[in-house]
Amino acid sequence: MTRSKKLVIGASGFLGSHVTRQLVAEGRDVRVMVRRTSATRGIDDLDVERCHGDIFDDDALREAMTGCDVVYYCVVDARMYLRDPAPLFRTNVEGLRHVLDAAVATEVPRFVFTSTIATLAISETRLVTEDDPHNWTGGGPYVESRVAAENLVLRYAREKGLPAVALCISTTYGPRDWAPTPHGGALAEVAAGKMPVNLPFPLEIVGIEDAARAMLLAAENGRPGERYIISDRYMSSREVNLIAARAAGVKPPRIEIPGSVVYAGARLADVAAKVLNRDLMYCTVGMRIADLMSPLDHTKAERELGWKPEPVEESIAKAARFFVRDWTPA
Repeated sequence: MTRSKKLVIGASGFLGSHVTRQLVAEGRDVRVMVRRTSATRGIDDLDVERCHGDIFDDDALREAMTGCDVVYYCVVDARMYLRDPAPLFRTNVEGLRHVLDAAVATEVPRFVFTSTIATLAISETRLVTEDDPHNWTGGGPYVESRVAAENLVLRYAREKGLPAVALCISTTYGPRDWAPTPHGGALAEVAAGKMPVNLPFPLEIVGIEDAARAMLLAAENGRPGERYIISDRYMSSREVNLIAARAAGVKPPRIEIPGSVVYAGARLADVAAKVLNRDLMYCTVGMRIADLMSPLDHTKAERELGWKPEPVEESIAKAARFFVRDWTPA
């Protein structure tokens, strides 16, 4: 059987849409698997083969993978604020298991998995690498589900021979963030001149187009069973917001909020979520995840994948200009 198609599962998302766009730009034969209810604005202008299905539909998965030489898996439930963790484990772990089983059954030659830097270690003394084991707690069910998901992928590579590669991707900024992502939504507020404050937590950042490029390079050069850090720089919220404000031509946020105040507000939000019996995005666990991130070393990706990101400042500026010129809330 001739295999030439590239399958993107989760092509309607921010990263998945950019992976799809880059594949199309390279002249690849692209198939995407999306749910019928998915918002596909990010790929509606692309000439791709669409198949509809859910990651729990084994027949649909095997059909979608047939004839494909690479599967790019870009599905994740990132709702770390959920009070009920069941959906996180259902999508991030059990849904993934269905996908991996289908990939093994159809003997997919390469599987590229979207992981996260939340699966990495933290350190106060040196840059974190892929070899450092996960060494922190307090990230809640979201991080637990993502660690379990990455471990599952690597176990399939080790025990079932699936040629899978995991990319630990940091916070992504860039154009065409239609949904938008939570961090993209915050940047949109900055670009509109409506964000008065800077948060106290630095974060690792990478441009969305560079993250997508890393996915394509991982399919070509990644070593099965390995994970790669995909991130460019460790930056403060103030730096990010200043770049975005300048690109949008507005005044940057001026107020610096202490971490103690952020945590106090998050704890109050947790109480409010319980009293109101509803999920609130502002939550203690989300602040803790942001607070515990460490500077990362991405030289393995440069060395083995041939990946070289553009300065992330340009990706932040592109995001700000997108929100000003092209984006309208859904």
